Amino acid sequence: MTPHETAFSPLFRSFFMAGFECSTHRNMRRKRLDMIAATHHDMLAAEDFAQLAEHGIRTARDGVRWHLVETAPGRYDWSSVLPMLQAAERTGTQILWDVCHYGWPDDLDVFAPAFVDRFARYAAAFARFHLEETGRPAFLCPVNEISFLAYAGGDMERCNPHATGRGMDLKRNLVRAAIAGTRAVRDAVPGTRCAAIDPVIHIVPRHPGEAEEVRLHNGSQWQAWDMLAGREEPELGGSEDILDVVGINYYWNNQWLHHGEPLSVFDAARFRPFRELIADAAARYAGRDLFIAETSIEGWPRPQWLRYVTEEALAAIEGGVRLHGICLYPIISHIGWDEERYCPNGLFELQPRHGRREVYRPLAEELARLQALVAEHGAGRRVTAAE
Repeated sequence: MTPHETAFSPLFRSFFMAGFECSTHRNMRRKRLDMIAATHHDMLAAEDFAQLAEHGIRTARDGVRWHLVETAPGRYDWSSVLPMLQAAERTGTQILWDVCHYGWPDDLDVFAPAFVDRFARYAAAFARFHLEETGRPAFLCPVNEISFLAYAGGDMERCNPHATGRGMDLKRNLVRAAIAGTRAVRDAVPGTRCAAIDPVIHIVPRHPGEAEEVRLHNGSQWQAWDMLAGREEPELGGSEDILDVVGINYYWNNQWLHHGEPLSVFDAARFRPFRELIADAAARYAGRDLFIAETSIEGWPRPQWLRYVTEEALAAIEGGVRLHGICLYPIISHIGWDEERYCPNGLFELQPRHGRREVYRPLAEELARLQALVAEHGAGRRVTAAE
């Protein structure tokens, strides 16, 4: 630790985290998904958490399935989440709970004011339930990926609510819900922490005529966070205190040519190093704790991709960014949302054998090497004195 640095308490029990795919939306064919059940995580939570610990991972993202919990308005059945919560407690696994991960009960209109009120009551109920079961406040993500859901569900018909031309309407109401939910959980259980999670992107125009359109599209990545903070459309109710922890999602295809293909990391003229995207978020939301909430790639490049993301994260930390961790998301390879193909993108493969997941060894070996590198750097435990 150099003289201009000072220690701070890490947010998470391990720098590397696991993300259990917990989407519950209706897909392009209007079929309700339940990725926790599809990956058998609901049945194997204790085994999954114990197996994470074998790889030095003590923190995970997981999900509360709203459509199973609120079986009637204001009536909460916690039986779908209780076994996972108890398993986390038994294994000493810290969980960041997604309260709404793309899905909601079928009787709700996501564009209506009633959605905001129902969500806030449900979120507060979970916060109280968590306190009763564990004796401590929860760490939550109220509404996962507001920007992506607004685009996919409000403009592209790729998931619920299967709309077009209503992306901004959807974004605004999801922001209202996240704001109301954040306030509700803090009122119900003081000390509850909330993460706002969305992708960071970088788009490059194909020709000068696209420059303004691309500038606006790149700028839109900040919109949900800015709305939560009350910087944009303050009438939605946002304020700086609402924006707590910032989670940034970054996949292999988060940089692309406008209306074209993903950019290669070797395209030095157009590809921006990930450390710069991290630094952009840190500068815009100065003083906040950050973490990489999702990252992965399919197939054999899994180890190389994690190495790249980790090295870029460490470079950002060396530059003074208060970055607390990297979440391998998803941790379990799974079946695709729409095309139902196998997506080999996890540390663990989907089908268990004798109650255990098969490990993708090349990624496990690289993870162990990177954990040693992170420990050597003291990552997640230092910030500059200026902060």
